[in-house]
Amino acid sequence: MRIGIIAALPGELKPLVKSWKRVKTSTARAKKWALRRGDDEWVAVCAGMGAEAVRRAFAEAERNGPLEMVLSVGWAGALLDEVSVGIAEVPTVVIDAQTGEQFGLTQDKRKWRLVTTPQVADAKEKLRLAATYPGAVLVDMEAATVARMAAMRDIPLLCIKGVSDAVSTALPDLNPFIDQTGHLKMLPFLVSVIFRPQSWPALIHLGRNSSRSALAMRDLILEFMEEKNVEKLIRTGSV
Repeated sequence: MRIGIIAALPGELKPLVKSWKRVKTSTARAKKWALRRGDDEWVAVCAGMGAEAVRRAFAEAERNGPLEMVLSVGWAGALLDEVSVGIAEVPTVVIDAQTGEQFGLTQDKRKWRLVTTPQVADAKEKLRLAATYPGAVLVDMEAATVARMAAMRDIPLLCIKGVSDAVSTALPDLNPFIDQTGHLKMLPFLVSVIFRPQSWPALIHLGRNSSRSALAMRDLILEFMEEKNVEKLIRTGSV
């Protein structure tokens, strides 16, 4: 079985792929790793944030053959106070905020909804999304595009998201610093926050929670690699 893991950023995959083989890509804006395990071939790709980056990552994942399953992996923000940070969750419904499309990923009764938006959602936008999509608990920028591409290929999708920030986290606006390829322009961003010390604590917490949730995503993926039990993972729900 050939299984693709689509993420946005290297940090989301780092704990998982540290012992995998690095694979050359057709573009410097994407990173790719591969692992053979039994009869399975695993391919992990990150190519930036947003829909266009997902399409680029999918193309890289399919370069050596079609995928038979795909995992949408990466960081997401909480939309509700009761959602803990630093853990991994398994959404079962993905909603595209731009089109209104909804992608159901399981027949299980557990309905953890994730909303995909075209930009990084700040605290105000998170409150709006929670009010607009009752039952939505997470927000990201990629899962809906991954779900749509999986549906076009008629292959199953598993969504594993690490909760990096709480609903009330007051982060600096990242959107002006994301380039056209979906990558953060790090130097301009750092320059912008040097003289805004009020944002430093939130950024420190974001870094810590992102690292913790990346480890939690790795653990869920390794569990899935071992057992291939989607429904069990969905019932478990979090780490």
